[in-house]
Amino acid sequence: MSRPARCHSQAALTALLTLAATPALAVEPPSSAPTRASSTLDSVLARGELRVCTTGDYAPFSARTGDGNFEGIDIDMGRSLADSLGVDADFVPTTWPTLMADFLADRCDIAMSGISVNLERQRQAAFTQPYHIGGKTPIVRCEDAERYRTVAQIDSPSTRVIVNPGGTNERFTRTHFTHADVQVFDDNTRIFDEIADGRADVMVTDAIETELQANRHDNLCAVHPETPFTYVEKAYLLPRDDAAWQQYVDQWLHLTRQQGEYETIRQRWLHR
Repeated sequence: MSRPARCHSQAALTALLTLAATPALAVEPPSSAPTRASSTLDSVLARGELRVCTTGDYAPFSARTGDGNFEGIDIDMGRSLADSLGVDADFVPTTWPTLMADFLADRCDIAMSGISVNLERQRQAAFTQPYHIGGKTPIVRCEDAERYRTVAQIDSPSTRVIVNPGGTNERFTRTHFTHADVQVFDDNTRIFDEIADGRADVMVTDAIETELQANRHDNLCAVHPETPFTYVEKAYLLPRDDAAWQQYVDQWLHLTRQQGEYETIRQRWLHR
């Protein structure tokens, strides 16, 4: 019995060696295998146009001119980004209350309007690296500069706090001024005139905006812009989960800052 058993073992070994030496059959991927969607970067290049959402009511970042065009730091930066891609820049009007809805509806490829980074926006979209750091601080008539230096001083029933709707300014105001007389004013281009003309007392907004408006209104003063109430980063809004587009925009932004282009643009509009 030992001989047949040995023959069977040798036959099995030969079969295994033959199978191992046989080239594996190529397996074609199923025709229904998903393909990676193209990046916004590819779409912008193919379209020949960069769509930029902007509010047009937040100088020095984005302001609307009398003829309906846009101007400001982020408008010049939007054109710089478009130039780096060899495409045209198309500025798409939006508002603070509708910014995220417009962006998520694919009305634009990037949003550039002095947008503050916060976690609510981060849950729905992505941000570039920050290009400006500041915070919320008051702007008042200069005669009242000592009267409205702290949150506690401002948060009084006798204080008329004015705010533009839909953004981080309103969120800060609603959170911190629960006793003050809060007035919502829709036109952010004229809101500072309300303080200057005595119809409101205080607005709390980003320090860079208070400095600009103090330069534009002889009787308005920015209150401690060097030590704001909060820490705020400004960045550009991008689609979520689009690594190629984010890497490109971040690299462009890094180069414009390191090479001095951003600072030149910022100084031009801050002191205009």
